[in-house]
Amino acid sequence: MRLSDYKALTFDTYGTLIDWESGILAALRPLTDRVAQKLTRDQILQAHAHHESTAQAQTPAMPYSRLLAVVCKRLAEEWETPVTWDECLTYGQSVKNWPAFEDSASALQYLKQYYKLVVLSNIDNASFAHSNRKLQVDFDAVYTAEDIGSYKPAPRNFDYMIAQLGRRGIAKDQILHVAESMFHDHAPANAFGLANCWIYRRHEKQGFGATMNPGEMPRYGFRFDSMADLAQAHRAELASV
Repeated sequence: MRLSDYKALTFDTYGTLIDWESGILAALRPLTDRVAQKLTRDQILQAHAHHESTAQAQTPAMPYSRLLAVVCKRLAEEWETPVTWDECLTYGQSVKNWPAFEDSASALQYLKQYYKLVVLSNIDNASFAHSNRKLQVDFDAVYTAEDIGSYKPAPRNFDYMIAQLGRRGIAKDQILHVAESMFHDHAPANAFGLANCWIYRRHEKQGFGATMNPGEMPRYGFRFDSMADLAQAHRAELASV
């Protein structure tokens, strides 16, 4: 199995290309600074993962910015800290401020020369537009939870992506799904028989951060600690031919 065997790279965005954990923590600081007990980084992220995944499963058609506002409300209740709905709505709009990982834009620009680049993300279109500007590349297709009406890891999202790419002449075995989240991406990629590449952004940290524990660890065909490492591996592969 070689990186050059594929025609399209399909990306999870948040956690893979956008540093959502830093963005979440910064945007929640007005709330977490008021919480009586001292919360660790992991406690905040794990609580966020629980309430986000619960809301996504229970209200799959809710746009992500609105869903984040609900997550903020649930967190405040769990931490027994008052919060206004306006504060929750402000948190829901915070995606526009979440930073890209430093290597994302340059790696995507390199990979664009060799692949169709596709987004499959648990996001709304307006929020993604802000992130797209930070990533500095024109994606060939963007499939959002808002478009599909459900959130990963729901099979419907992967069905939709595979069907849409099939209409463009890209078969399932020509797709490499590139993601950080084992829960949202790699487990369903395994179920669909998609080739997958783990960008292990959290390789220096314990646990799963802002994503749920997937239980049994999914399989993956490639693993890199960054997008820069993926791009470099592709360069090395081409040089070896």
